[in-house]
Amino acid sequence: MRAQLLTTLENARNYTISVATAMPANSYDYKPDTAIWTFNELMHHIGYGIIWWNENYILQTPSDWNPPAITPNAKATKEYLNKSFDILKQSIEAITPDEKKIHGVYAALDHITHHRGQATTYLRCKGITPPEYTY
Repeated sequence: MRAQLLTTLENARNYTISVATAMPANSYDYKPDTAIWTFNELMHHIGYGIIWWNENYILQTPSDWNPPAITPNAKATKEYLNKSFDILKQSIEAITPDEKKIHGVYAALDHITHHRGQATTYLRCKGITPPEYTY
């Protein structure tokens, strides 16, 4: 089970970073509508969401939703995403086969997928073809 989760996580990381890289750094402030996040805010949200799901549902350490300040640029955002994926990877490597914790991993992955799908829409709005999905 652990090996499968780690493989799925690595695929999620690789595709998320590919999507983040597809957006030019000078377009990280782009948002298709005034009522939604910028691309940078969206990608930062994915990173923080990974940490929050990990704390609350995998480590089972309740924490409030209290995101840090938004990363200032594309480079910092991609570093934050990678750091967040590293944190989740460490937890999965140490996980005991507890149904609640496994459910937490899948919930975190689902959250990543949900917002990464939004990010691919941002790319298309900018005329950029998103990277090919791999699994």
